[in-house]
Amino acid sequence: MSSASFDRPAWQITGIEWFPVLIGLISLYLPTVYGLASGIWQEDDYAHGPIILAVFVWLVWDRRRVLLSPSEGVAPKTGVGLLVLGLLFYILGRSQGISFIEVGALIPILAGVALAMRGRSALLGLWFALLFLIYLVPLPGTFVDGITGPLKQQVSSAAEQILYMAGFPIARSGVILTIGQYQLLVADACSGLNSMFSLSAVGLLYLYLTRRASWLHNGLIVASLLPIAFIANVTRVMFLVLVTYYFGDEAGQGFLHKFSGMVLFVMALMLVLLLDAVLSHLIKKPASA
Repeated sequence: MSSASFDRPAWQITGIEWFPVLIGLISLYLPTVYGLASGIWQEDDYAHGPIILAVFVWLVWDRRRVLLSPSEGVAPKTGVGLLVLGLLFYILGRSQGISFIEVGALIPILAGVALAMRGRSALLGLWFALLFLIYLVPLPGTFVDGITGPLKQQVSSAAEQILYMAGFPIARSGVILTIGQYQLLVADACSGLNSMFSLSAVGLLYLYLTRRASWLHNGLIVASLLPIAFIANVTRVMFLVLVTYYFGDEAGQGFLHKFSGMVLFVMALMLVLLLDAVLSHLIKKPASA
């Protein structure tokens, strides 16, 4: 008689041993989540935070089998080391008010717990959920500023060149576009960083769920995400410039300003899905011998 119930206690098979871990994680990060919800998650740049957190919880629930399965390749020392490292980062970020470190510490904490309690099999089973947590981490201001500036320059330059070649009376000075009697500033929100961030998150989640067998297929989709987001944002800036040119500044800065961003994000996502469909026909899965 060698059933699983004799190999492991019944309380472990039901997963009750995870309750103290869950309570500890909630106690640790509930204040963090509350701070994010009452702070940066109310800003447009980080409004995706609750969605990312909800998707992460679903990803872990979807892979709960690896957390309830017997341990394989348990590495207590490595796991505890990762856990301690994550807790030290959490204490540093929490005490100094550095959200980037405080939230980012959740990744080594969870990786350490999984490795110590279930081993490499759990860590491999949860690899995408842990990777997806990166999108929950608020970006440091210096990094955002360093990326946003060059992006605004590239977006405004591309929009100006395309509209000029189309015959419109447009000129550019830095990130200021002048068309007719109107001047438009390409602001930080129009740099395309948010759309790149959002589209890459949705694109990676889509690839994970579809589980394409071809590495070439997956690689081409991943490589296309940022260029597609950039093109979509240039299109959005061109659209707003033309709306302002034909209908005035009030029309360009009103409802259409935000609505155009949502529409073009959906169009960018549809373009990713179209590319995926095309690659599915071009890159066939090798026939098994």
